Amino acid sequence: MSAPAPKPAVPRSQPLGGWTLLLWLLGAGVAFYLLFLLISAVLRIMPEPIGSRASLFVDGARITLLLTVVSGLIGLAVGLLAGLMRTSDSGWVRAPAGVFIWLVRGTPLLVQILFVYNALPPLLQTIGINVQLNEFWSAVVALSLNVGAYNAEVIRAGIQAIPRGQGEAARSLGLSGAQTMTSIILPQALRVVVPPLVNNLVALLKDSSLASAIALVELTLAGTRVSSETFQPIPVLTTVAAVYLALTTVMTLFTDQLERRIKIAGR
Repeated sequence: MSAPAPKPAVPRSQPLGGWTLLLWLLGAGVAFYLLFLLISAVLRIMPEPIGSRASLFVDGARITLLLTVVSGLIGLAVGLLAGLMRTSDSGWVRAPAGVFIWLVRGTPLLVQILFVYNALPPLLQTIGINVQLNEFWSAVVALSLNVGAYNAEVIRAGIQAIPRGQGEAARSLGLSGAQTMTSIILPQALRVVVPPLVNNLVALLKDSSLASAIALVELTLAGTRVSSETFQPIPVLTTVAAVYLALTTVMTLFTDQLERRIKIAGR
């Protein structure tokens, strides 16, 4: 009687290490650099009123992407902190995070941007803090807090999705609460919440257009100025929409790759 055929070997997935993440970031940076070269080349050969003003659209797109990246990173840190606070056993720790999330999610982003730009510096001066925020950093503060509040709820849900038995088992082995969270619970939760966090980042890129309300010359305001100058809104707004679509497409491409890689590493 012949021996049964051996089962085909299943390749083991490698963990998502620092080098993999670094290569992903490098690839994303190169892709966006090439994208801006392509956008600039295409816009320069377009008919008026776009061709002669191509640099305005490209510079506005750069500000939009920079605003998204900076606000997204800060918002991730804010969301992680607030999300951890929301899962605390102490009501004194949960309450500030809950009030922060309630305020941010219950008010329009446009109002938040205007508040940070116009009202926050005078309020800080009343307590002896003299801070002057320009248009860019005012938008960064408002967008970071906004996306941070939404990220906090996503991270809280991810943490609560991990079975409680894992935390209890870790503590029974002698791990502290902080060690259990950082080494057992949080790594699993972050893999779960990558898709909604990615969606928040893509939404942040589009929401950054509201920074035009405080005269930050990002993509939307650049298009608005060209449209007001030339009285040709159709080609201008079509160009703005196409550039936004190109930015979100490349961002979604790389975030989907990151999401797929994290899922493989988590198997």
